[in-house]
Amino acid sequence: MIRISMSLPKKLLSDFDNVLKDRNYQSRSKGIRDALKDYIVRYQWMNAMEGDRVGVITVIYDHYYTGVMEDLAEVQHEYREQINASMHVHMTKEYCMEVIVVNGSVNTIRELTEKMMRLKGVDHVRLTSTASGESLDSD
Repeated sequence: MIRISMSLPKKLLSDFDNVLKDRNYQSRSKGIRDALKDYIVRYQWMNAMEGDRVGVITVIYDHYYTGVMEDLAEVQHEYREQINASMHVHMTKEYCMEVIVVNGSVNTIRELTEKMMRLKGVDHVRLTSTASGESLDSD
């Protein structure tokens, strides 16, 4: 094991500790290891996709963070050919959600998703997708 230290916003740590308590974790370190593993698996899954995809990108951001709405709009305009629709949701006084329906090359959709992840003021980005034309039926 290697020991690290990190700085976190107080609310994020408090929320994380509440999740650990609800899930009956015995240590914060175990919770952090599990969260990192989940992050790595999601990254690997996103990079393993190939071909054309249809999907939804969910973005949660701080409405009051200066410039975040403009930055999100700029990125969406840049990828307008891959974006079929978007919906804006007011979650709380502070936080908003964008639900963006995408269709196109997985490389381009991945690039779009990662650009939004890097924006300051964006708290969460999640891509859910399936191959274009792929049936979701279990039959």
